[in-house]
Amino acid sequence: MRDDSRTDRWERRSEVPLGVASLLYLGAYAVHVLGPGLPVVVHVVCLTVTCATWALFVVDYLVRWGLGGWGARFVRRRWVDTVVVVLPLLRPLRVVRFYEAVQRRHGRPRLSLHARVMLYAGLSAGLLGFAASLAVYHHERTAPHATIRTFGDSVWWACSTLATVGYGDVAPVTVVGRLIAVGLMGCGLALLGAVTGSFSSWLVQTFARGEPPES
Repeated sequence: MRDDSRTDRWERRSEVPLGVASLLYLGAYAVHVLGPGLPVVVHVVCLTVTCATWALFVVDYLVRWGLGGWGARFVRRRWVDTVVVVLPLLRPLRVVRFYEAVQRRHGRPRLSLHARVMLYAGLSAGLLGFAASLAVYHHERTAPHATIRTFGDSVWWACSTLATVGYGDVAPVTVVGRLIAVGLMGCGLALLGAVTGSFSSWLVQTFARGEPPES
């Protein structure tokens, strides 16, 4: 049987530490990728931090799975957490949950539901774009016939992919880069749909309040 109270207590206590771990992961990975000329010890520290934060996410996942009874239902209900543990690229998204947890601790959110959806979608898009830019630049910069040679090229590619524009002037050529591109395309469509839907709903409600009541 699942003990919801214990699970809720664990999730409340782990939200902030995991949010900080997500920031550490992203920062360490960025230094490792963008600073190839730094001393070896710096890269060792960065890799140690990334591995340690991954271990924290695995421990958190296993604890919550254990509190949930070690059943397959937990994996189905928390499939996003499963993907985050498996795919490091999505780990910075925990920063969004960290921001939400901080807002809850300060009382009722100041923004409306529609504004929060658009804000969280924007934060997610920014974090995903930055993480994808780092990962693609890491794998593409030394690949033969690569068109993504600088981090600026990678950021431009991530922005055009998230926006579902796809200019095609730069594109990944490695297997890992193309897999990241496929995932980023799907995330871009989902986030764009969330923002568009929330904005459209807000417009409808705004105009509806200004309409005179029907007789």
